[in-house]
Amino acid sequence: MANRGYVVDFSIVALCILVMVVSRAEPDPTKMTTALLIRVDQSGKGDYPTIQEAIDAVPSNNSELVYIWVNAGIYTEKVVVPADKPFITLSGTNANETIIAWKESGEIYVSPVFTVLASDFVGRYLTIQNTYGSGAKAVALRVSGDRAAFYGCRILSHQDTLLDDIGRHYYRSCYIEGDTDFIFGNAASLFEKCHLHSLSDGAGAITAQGRVSPVDTGGFIFLDCKITGVKTAILGRPWGAYSRVVFAFTYMSGVVVPQGWDDWGDSSKQSTSYFGQYECYGAGAITSKRVGWSHDLTFQEAAPFLTKDFIGGMTWIRPSPRSFKKFSNTTN
Repeated sequence: MANRGYVVDFSIVALCILVMVVSRAEPDPTKMTTALLIRVDQSGKGDYPTIQEAIDAVPSNNSELVYIWVNAGIYTEKVVVPADKPFITLSGTNANETIIAWKESGEIYVSPVFTVLASDFVGRYLTIQNTYGSGAKAVALRVSGDRAAFYGCRILSHQDTLLDDIGRHYYRSCYIEGDTDFIFGNAASLFEKCHLHSLSDGAGAITAQGRVSPVDTGGFIFLDCKITGVKTAILGRPWGAYSRVVFAFTYMSGVVVPQGWDDWGDSSKQSTSYFGQYECYGAGAITSKRVGWSHDLTFQEAAPFLTKDFIGGMTWIRPSPRSFKKFSNTTN
């Protein structure tokens, strides 16, 4: 009888532990189909008049999809999505009409118009613009959360437009504009069907990737993209010693200079950086005059960079919600 008592007690303890583990497991974003809806409208017809107020209303440690729909307008505000507020989607209906704008220069972690610190964030059909102009660091968008995706967005500035900082990120059908190092950081990111436009009137740099070691998973992959510009630009230069950037199936206009890449005045980075292209086309895609330390990739070499597997996207890139329910802010 005593032995049976111990068995029963152990089973109960094990069951309690299992329940606790399951209850604390993170939700699977690919299977989340219903979202809480918050409306932002400057005219007062929505739930909140500013984007930041809508984000602030989301509970800390949120575990539900929250869909913040932003009506057309120019929202002159700095926006931060805190680290404790995952699973937010922020969406306009047309990027040309839903604009988040701010004018500020300074350090790269201070000047951003829009900062994402949370995981599982989605941005859709928005213009995010730092209106400071040229001549100083003026970040439009900083993405420092894991598993973030942007669709149909316009990201605009001059120097340091997009701080693609850390985490795994996916950009699709976005327009990104700047002049100097305007896509930079050390995230592991896939840019698919994006348009990169250089405003530089000299040899500006499109990318400055910051990978710092050979085991670092960071890198920028551009798949089926388009490059245009005002004058000339290089594809990238190594912000980190092990900088990694690959362009595949990308149209490169004559704005891309024949050398393609630059070592940023440090020849030691030529042997550690990984800069390559695969099956690109256009006047700027000719590889015969590329720097000798860049890579004209074979299919086998390019294959690891040609799918969402590079960012583990199949496990976290989520579909749009299929249904919505009313958001209720219980803190008010």
